[in-house]
This record gives sequence, C-alpha cells and structure tokens, in this order.
Amino acid sequence: MLPQMRPLPSRPAIHAVHRRTSPAPPSIGGLGQHGRVALVRTTKAVVCRSVASPAANQGAPAVERPWKLSDARLVLEDGSVWNAKSFGASGTQVGEVVFNTSLTGYQEILTDPSYAGQFVLMTNPHIGNTGVNSGDEESIKCFLGGLIIRNLSICTSNWRCTETLDEYLRKRNIMGIYDVDTRAITRRLREDGSLIGVLSTDQSLKDEGLLEMAKNWKIVGVDLISDVTCDAPYEWVDKTGSGWEFNDNQSSETFHVVVYDFGVKHNILRRLASYGCKITVVPASWPASDVLNLKPDGVLFSNGPGDPAAVPYAVKTVQEIVGKVPVFGICMGHQLIGQALGGKTFKMKFGHHGGNHPVRDNRTGRVDISAQNHNYAVDPKSLPEGVQVTHINLNDQSCAGLVFPKMKLMSLQYHPESSPGPHDSDLAFGEFVELMKNNRL
Repeated sequence: MLPQMRPLPSRPAIHAVHRRTSPAPPSIGGLGQHGRVALVRTTKAVVCRSVASPAANQGAPAVERPWKLSDARLVLEDGSVWNAKSFGASGTQVGEVVFNTSLTGYQEILTDPSYAGQFVLMTNPHIGNTGVNSGDEESIKCFLGGLIIRNLSICTSNWRCTETLDEYLRKRNIMGIYDVDTRAITRRLREDGSLIGVLSTDQSLKDEGLLEMAKNWKIVGVDLISDVTCDAPYEWVDKTGSGWEFNDNQSSETFHVVVYDFGVKHNILRRLASYGCKITVVPASWPASDVLNLKPDGVLFSNGPGDPAAVPYAVKTVQEIVGKVPVFGICMGHQLIGQALGGKTFKMKFGHHGGNHPVRDNRTGRVDISAQNHNYAVDPKSLPEGVQVTHINLNDQSCAGLVFPKMKLMSLQYHPESSPGPHDSDLAFGEFVELMKNNRL
C-alpha cells in the first residue's frame, strides 16, 4: 500500500506587513532550520520574519560551530526578511528579484547583460556543482546584482572547470546567498509579482534601513542599456565551436549584418557568424544614418536589460532603419520594434526567465521549448494593421514573435541562440538569412 501523503500547507502570512486578511494557515512542522527564523506570530518553524520581528538568535551567546552560520539577509520591499549564508562578494546591494527556472547554465545566466539591475533566484536547488570556465561567458563581465540559491555545492566536478562559483563571484564583486528557502520566495514572486530587494552582509545595518532602501529604489523607467552596451564599433568573427555546432544547413552566401548592442550575448553573434554572416557590432546610441551608410544586408537589434520605454533614442533608431533593410529583433529588440511600429509595451507580473518555456509558431503549429529572459512584453492589440503575431508563449498566451512582410522585419521575444537552453529555435537565424537573401533578388 502506498504511504499517505499530507498536502503542504499554505505560505505563512506575516501579520505585521502582509496585505492578506485571510486566517493564518497552520504551522509548518518537521522542516529544517536552514536560513529560517521566527515570524511575528509564533510557529515552530517558518520561512522568514518581518522587519518588525527580531532575529531568532538575537542576544544568544556566541558559540563556535564547525559550519557557517547565517551572515547575510535578503530584505524584500513587502517587509519580509530572509536570513541566509553569503558567498562571493560582501556588502550591500539593491535590485529587482526575479526567478529563473533553468536547470543548467548558471554561468551563462550570470554573464547575460539582460539581468542588469536584478537579483536572480535559481529555482533549481543545487548550484555550483560544475564550477565555471572561460568558454561559457556570454559577455565580458557579470552585470546582475546578485545570485540567490538554495544549496551551494561544496565541490565541483567537470572537466572544463577552472574555478569554483564562490571564487568566480568574489573576483567579480558579485554577491551571492544560499541556504535560503528559494521555493517560498518563488511562490511569493509568483503571487505578488517581482519585488525589489536588498542583499546585505553588513550586520551594522538595521532591517528597517534596508527595507527603506528597497522601497525607495526604482527600476521602471531607468535606462539600463547605456551601462551594458559597447563603447565603440567592432567586428565579430568567432563562430560556434566545431565541437558544439549542430546546424548543417549553413548558407553559402555571406551577408553583412550590423548588430545594435543593447546588451548582446556572445552566442547570438556566434550563431550569426555560423550562418555565414559578416558582423559589425555598434553601440546602442550609434546613429542610424551611419549604419545605413555601411550598406548592410540586414540589421539585428539585440537583447538587453530593463524597460524599452526608458530608451526613446533606441526606438527612434529602429524607426529610422525599419523598412530600409531586413531587420531581426531579439528580446529587447523585439520590444523596441513593437514601439517603433506604434505599439505599446507593458511590464509583466514576474516576467519570463528560464530555458523551458513552450512557444508555438502560429504559422506551422510547431512548438519549440525556448530560453527566455524578459520582464516586458508587446501588446499585440496595439500594433498597426499588417503586423502578424507569429509566435505565442503557451504558458500565458503573450506575444512571442512578430513579422511585418511589408517592412521586411521579424522579431522574437525569446532567445533563439538558447545559451543556456534547448536549440529548438535556432532555425530563426536561418529565417533571417532567407529574409536577407530574398531582399537581394
């Protein structure tokens, strides 16, 4: 006979700061004490405390232990305080907390410029077991504000590993915390939406001060692209390594593609090069007239961080280029194209972050498992006549792709290079090549 399983209780409410008025759920019994302290109300074991309640071990005599004790806090703008253990850099940092559902690829996530201004919480509980290596970098540095994980691996096991995750983050001055209930935080983000948080290892700072920092910090309407774009144009020549190449249908023609760097990932450039493209990368503020003077076969507007409405100069650039040469927009580029066509974008409740999002191509019915990383989306109802919604996210029916044949453009809300993630959507680069090829005829 199968054993009887009791259902998990609901998330405990924090009476001092929580907005819900429903009765408090029953106590959670039998759970470990990893990163968990008392709430305002009395329970045997819970996941966090409010700013108003003191830490469980406050005033207790210091006792030496052979393991690390909690030495860091995550304070969210809703007033919850999550005790944790630190790794990587020390200090105090503010950011928007988002969760990522990828099972692998934490190094690519750390170096994705689209995470600028954010703390990334990994829902996969075990992180760090493969270490890091120089080949998996998606940009020249880490742009995210911090990393939040459940378990930090105490050892690494991978033939490509050159250093541990802790060493890697310490060198790059990126904060990390572990031994915190990431499932409970993820539930909170799903129910309440993305929240601003403060990570701190500074014990001299009070919870109330950190909460005030979280409440006063804003990410909506902030230009984050200017902090991640390149300083000057450059040529990119590297292709996907032969040991990793999976596409046998590469074009025999060469196409010159200018890539606007709004925070472009290296593997987007590698995939373009592998499809036979000569690539020139330009800064986000580069004049459209200078790009058109290069007589490119196509222009790619890359991924990037933040709010597309905060970068009107980028929208203007897209408007000046669309219709003159074939155009491909990815993620932020997709949103900028939507605005350039007269459409509207909006902030999602908690965004899409992960390598396992199902997307359907409305033209063929094909379903791809895609890699996504964005907090904003295009409202398809706001787009002008002639623009076709080619892809939808099957999790929430949001717009995931557009084409406008009259203007020779295509765009995807997700990442066809999928680093990390499955390679289902790599065909989009071939579609862009066909768009440029047909424009030559």
